[in-house]
Amino acid sequence: MLLSLSFRHSARYLLREALERTGTVAVKLQLIQVEVPEKTNVILGQAHFIKTVEDLYEAIVTSVPTASFGIAFCEASGHRLVRVEGNDEELKRLAAKTALEVGAGHFFVIYLRGAWPINVLNAIKNVQEVVTLYCATANPVQAIVAETDQGRAVLGVVDGFKPVGVEGEAERRERVEFLRKIGYKRG
Repeated sequence: MLLSLSFRHSARYLLREALERTGTVAVKLQLIQVEVPEKTNVILGQAHFIKTVEDLYEAIVTSVPTASFGIAFCEASGHRLVRVEGNDEELKRLAAKTALEVGAGHFFVIYLRGAWPINVLNAIKNVQEVVTLYCATANPVQAIVAETDQGRAVLGVVDGFKPVGVEGEAERRERVEFLRKIGYKRG
């Protein structure tokens, strides 16, 4: 099995914690398909405080006031509820459903329309309680989730598909032209 260094570190940490706590190690790995509707982007991450949904709401709406979005955040203690915010009921429902399916402590999901992740990512990264971002994409996404007797953790994500080759001159020209066409690069 091929594992990245960060995945191996996370898995080792989880196994060591479970072994120290219980004397046995039982970790169930799951692949959870994250639904990504057409013309919608998804951002997956982890934070650490109940006010996360409100702070993420403010970060998005002040970055792109016209964006439509739904946010869900999984509490890891206390009531252990999925907290939901946003300005689009469909995206809020989808975010809540996805957060509940992944079910990892302090996990959050944002569904976004009418803006691109590049428009909001720096604002999201600057939210004080955001710990990490797993992905920001419109591609098909799978969350790799570990479950122990205590709870769940996102170990990483599969974002899109495996590359099939290296770009040639034609593909390079196409990329350069596309970025200028959509206004992300000048002339």
